[in-house]
Amino acid sequence: MTTMHRFANPARFVRVSSAVLPWVTALAVLCIGSGLYFGLFSSPVDYQQRDTVRIMYVHVPSAWMSMFVYSGMALASAISLVWKHPLADLAAKASAPLGAGFTLVALVSGALWGQPTWGTWWVWDARLTSVLILFFLYLGYIALWEAFDDPQRAAKAAAILALVGAVNIPIIKFSVDWWNTLHQPASVMTLSGPSIHISMLIPLLLMALGFTFYYVAVLILRIQREIVARKIRALRLMQTEPAATPVFGVPAQ
Repeated sequence: MTTMHRFANPARFVRVSSAVLPWVTALAVLCIGSGLYFGLFSSPVDYQQRDTVRIMYVHVPSAWMSMFVYSGMALASAISLVWKHPLADLAAKASAPLGAGFTLVALVSGALWGQPTWGTWWVWDARLTSVLILFFLYLGYIALWEAFDDPQRAAKAAAILALVGAVNIPIIKFSVDWWNTLHQPASVMTLSGPSIHISMLIPLLLMALGFTFYYVAVLILRIQREIVARKIRALRLMQTEPAATPVFGVPAQ
């Protein structure tokens, strides 16, 4: 908790995150570039799916990220509601469009992969339906932020939605175990270890790392932009009100 509150100061966050940003950006480019190279040129074709299997290197990491980002949003929302951390709601707000983008990529790439593999673009099975619900949760969260003029009310309403929607994450994860679906069971994160060949596992993990670093880099930029936008809003309010307007819960000096 002490470490968390150290970064409650927006100026300190901007200073530290600006130092981290070039490194995570470089790692994102390196991992995604090498992952695409190994996935497209070095990994073998599947004996049944042939080259269509290469869609996996975008689809699977995108699906992982869609759940990872929403889980982070739910955690940030809980921190915002319980401990009133001034940057937690900004982190959740900044994550939502990124998570929605990852989820959309997962849905589209899954349809492109499913058509030649399953013979259909879409089926209403548990995994696909729960991921579609996740996409709508992202859109609903974004819409809630835009529905209120007061940022505090918007943050509270969006945080409640994020926490309620978090119940969908284990449903997505375990849907292939709980119900009969077209999706295969987990083949990477299992108790007995990965069940796919190392030549496919390496580019898959590289893409997953690359997507994660990309998310962190863009998240930093979006939070920094939100900090600047709130400062500008506070300054504009100060010009119209005689009393000092709090910025991030701290009265302006």
